Amino acid sequence: MAETALVVGTSGIVGSAAAALLAAEGWTVHGLARHPTAQAGVRPISADLQDAGNVAAALASLKPHAVFIATWSRQSTEAENIRVNAAMVRHLLDALRPAGSVRHVALVTGLKHYLGPFEAYGKGALPQTPFREEQGRLKVENFYYAQEDELFAAAARDGFGWSVHRPHTVIGKAVGNAMNMGTTLAVYAAICRELGRPFRFPGSAAQWNGLTDMTDARLLARHLLWAASTPAARNEAFNIVNGDVFRWSWMWGRIAAWLGVESAPFDGTVRPLEAQMADDSPVWERIAKRQGLVEPTLSRLASPWHTDADLGRPIEVVTDMSKSRRLGFTAYQPTDDAFFDLFTQLRKDRLIP
Repeated sequence: MAETALVVGTSGIVGSAAAALLAAEGWTVHGLARHPTAQAGVRPISADLQDAGNVAAALASLKPHAVFIATWSRQSTEAENIRVNAAMVRHLLDALRPAGSVRHVALVTGLKHYLGPFEAYGKGALPQTPFREEQGRLKVENFYYAQEDELFAAAARDGFGWSVHRPHTVIGKAVGNAMNMGTTLAVYAAICRELGRPFRFPGSAAQWNGLTDMTDARLLARHLLWAASTPAARNEAFNIVNGDVFRWSWMWGRIAAWLGVESAPFDGTVRPLEAQMADDSPVWERIAKRQGLVEPTLSRLASPWHTDADLGRPIEVVTDMSKSRRLGFTAYQPTDDAFFDLFTQLRKDRLIP
């Protein structure tokens, strides 16, 4: 019998990568989003997870064996993040309960599990790096914890297994995505080249000099599928990163070279992209028109605020993968290649010049 998956958030970086892998592996894949985009091998479902009735109606006839949750809705405060995002998970799992078909639910969260929510990001008492799954929760309200609690309660009630996946910054393609460092840097480089502006690292000395890691969306998709099909991974939370570590002092020059701009020296000054790119929408429109690009709206490609949050952290961030390795997940992805693959795809799809 063919396996059936419901991927929630297929318009995003993680959801689209997960749906693509599952389809390639022969699964019947249904992809849910508020505004689904066409994707080969994926049957689109339009639904708003904030509306319990809407999502129940949209999923009434669906009987998935595995569910992959890779979506969230950014709100103005962490209290609102908790209220809205917990409800989204609850509405989804309530809607799927009557069919009784679900055997596994995977939830994608991230390193804010260890670093704290945006309101307290990288502040206060943080666990030591490398971050390890057994370090547990911070003593602060966090919508990731609220999402997990909804998942755990539904699993206990309905009898399915679960997994939680905590990537570091994700590298992958999606238009209109709120957390998209790779595309943001590619667009920033194009604007710098257009204006003769220095391609400067916008973040902190701690990030420039310290070690860090990242997560390729394709690797995360493989991790999701692995956990859903590996009995030893049932009811476990995992970190998931590429497997290499690097310093931005090394990576920045490699990215600059690939994108055809000169890497400016870093003098230790934080220069947030949100400020640097605040007035760049007309510049991007001009580039897009001249180069025949398909997306002239800067805000649909670049997410400077999120890139600033990651690159401006005052602490080194490295993530331990021992838990997955011990259970047999050994896949690896060099991070510079992940960036270069993304840039190649963006150029092929005429999203960057």
